[in-house]
Amino acid sequence: MKWKVFSTIFLQKILEYWFIYSIFVAKYCVMEKKQINVVCAVIRKGYRYLCTQRLRKGPDYTAERWEFPGGKVKPNESDHEALRREIKEEMDWDIYVGGQLGSITYEYPDFIITLTAYDCTARNYDFKLLAHIDAKWLKRAEFDSLEWTAADKELIKEVWK
Repeated sequence: MKWKVFSTIFLQKILEYWFIYSIFVAKYCVMEKKQINVVCAVIRKGYRYLCTQRLRKGPDYTAERWEFPGGKVKPNESDHEALRREIKEEMDWDIYVGGQLGSITYEYPDFIITLTAYDCTARNYDFKLLAHIDAKWLKRAEFDSLEWTAADKELIKEVWK
């Protein structure tokens, strides 16, 4: 009988300590977030810049928000190669990638993004929206009329400071 009482109390204490330990780990031990390198194209047509609206999928803090077109850099791929590839895949459009305009690092709830913008040009402006909802050509003064992703907002501040 004593053994049964002892084992029950022992088990309760183990569960209590496990509960306290799991709260400590959840509160104080930070899991390393995924680091993503992304490039984007700042494409100008006269005094207007191309802005694209993301698809409805993905987290609320990026879904349907506006951004400069671009995407992730793959391993062993240069920024220029990645940007040309992404624009071709997402817009069926060939662009020329020029110099770097700016770069920021932004921490989202579940990942950290390093976003680098490049000055880009195109021979023509015939593109297709294969991975976006909408596209607009806006003057710099009109940027505030859009709901941008947080990272792109920071990038705009960096590029046009």
